[in-house]
Amino acid sequence: MRTATLGPAQRAESLAGMAERELDILVVGGGVVGAGTALDAVTRGLSTGIVEARDWASGTSSRSSKLIHGGLRYLEMLDFALVREALKERGLLLERIAPHLVRPVPFLYPLKHKGWERVYAGSGVALYDAMSMARGHGRGLPLHRHLSRRHALRVAPCLKKDALVGALQYYDAQVDDARFVATLVRTAVSYGAKAANRARVTGFLREGERVVGARVQDVEGGGEYEIRAKQVVNATGVWTDDTQAMVGERGQFHVRASKGVHLVVPKDRINSTTGLILRTEKSVLFVIPWGRHWIIGTTDTDWDLDKAHPAASSADIDYLLERVNSVLAVPLGRDDVEGVYAGLRPLLAGESDATSKLSREHTVAHPAPGLVVVAGGKYTTYRVMAEDAVDEAVHGLDMRVADCVTEDVPLYGAEGYRALWNARARIAADTGIHVVRVEHLLNRYGSAAPEVLALIAEDPALGAPLQFADDYLRAEVVYAASHEGARHLDDVLTRRTRISIETFDRGTRSAREAAELMAPVLGWDADQIEREVEHYEKRVEAERESQRQPDDLTADAARLGAPDIVPL
Repeated sequence: MRTATLGPAQRAESLAGMAERELDILVVGGGVVGAGTALDAVTRGLSTGIVEARDWASGTSSRSSKLIHGGLRYLEMLDFALVREALKERGLLLERIAPHLVRPVPFLYPLKHKGWERVYAGSGVALYDAMSMARGHGRGLPLHRHLSRRHALRVAPCLKKDALVGALQYYDAQVDDARFVATLVRTAVSYGAKAANRARVTGFLREGERVVGARVQDVEGGGEYEIRAKQVVNATGVWTDDTQAMVGERGQFHVRASKGVHLVVPKDRINSTTGLILRTEKSVLFVIPWGRHWIIGTTDTDWDLDKAHPAASSADIDYLLERVNSVLAVPLGRDDVEGVYAGLRPLLAGESDATSKLSREHTVAHPAPGLVVVAGGKYTTYRVMAEDAVDEAVHGLDMRVADCVTEDVPLYGAEGYRALWNARARIAADTGIHVVRVEHLLNRYGSAAPEVLALIAEDPALGAPLQFADDYLRAEVVYAASHEGARHLDDVLTRRTRISIETFDRGTRSAREAAELMAPVLGWDADQIEREVEHYEKRVEAERESQRQPDDLTADAARLGAPDIVPL
């Protein structure tokens, strides 16, 4: 297996290397589309670099519904092409690209009307299954089934008896979105890409009308680099318009931000063996199984305030609780909510006034020589967006370039994952780690799990769980800093793990232990440990305060009360 490490030394070498020699492709933006674009470019044999102003997946790509799905509701909009494309990608991710990170999840759709609704909804789900099978990548998921009310209540006892007359159950898939992006970056690096997070583009280099690279500030070290590239790809999501403004070119399209809020509640608060999908007046609401938790989401409202830290208001939380409680026999209250997170969808503007009706399709443009912009789309179809972006960039390269191969490129940790999964009992016996812990590691790192186990073999104390967040081992914190590009405490508690939304204290009680584990890897002294812990506690308190505010404006003001650990 190829090795790929996103540690402090690799980051420094990447920044220096990108500035040393002209790249074929420089990708700006470290979300799922940017990371996917870097992997696409480097696996075509192009010299590739990727920079991200904050942390990998720190924007939209760590705050999604964590679903890999065809978009069942887009069938109702008759957007067959989008659904067909997404179902193919879902199949590829489950079977070939990332079987260690993407896994099936069942959903129950309660029917409220006898007769016509079962026929109408059943036809849609049957078409969904048929389109998946037709693409040749849907055989790994069970087909949908029709349930009577009695059967549905056995599967999901949490539902009110009068909330349904029957149900449909179908399958989609889910992923830890932030972990997936970090794995994409690691995979690109394993093929020769240079990657640096906390590296902010402050401007573009021009020769006449042509864009020939970017000025990049090392936010950690304070240095500035001129990185030259034959083609620059702008994959900055909701920041697309801001990035375009640096070029001085008028954009060919605009990106509008739509806020989606999710709640996280403990598994025992909802008695169900399946996820739920509920129709709302605007869209749909998901109740998604998530380890020892449920994720409830999402909202879909226009957002024109701070893009880096979208805030969930009290009204958002009330909306989600009200909608889910309309079908639950035992309603949820505020005290049941462990975590809350808000993210922004980058939607192509100009098609509809309602954000829920804006297109999830993507577009690629070449607004200036040397600059490609990719925007829109949905998480599931990131690979197609990346392919289209690189195809467009290739037009500006004076060389023959291979076609896209990412359909056949497994992500880091995918190769050998199933063999290790079959051997999990032996691995547990050999390492002295409980088999449940081994399964946890395999489902997060795949065939890279032995790299985490090697840390434990070297220091057995790392085999213990984190205090107050015992789903995660201490070794995972060290590994996040040494191998996965985590630069700050927030990166580990919010994205490399999900402690910030999976514990009632939102990670504050685990913060000091985690910071002390990261310190030797990142060279922190006692003062830096204090700064990291203090910053994290202030961030959590600012988020809690924002969630007590009545509307977006006051929630945004409260959330901005905690500055970033590194000013951006």
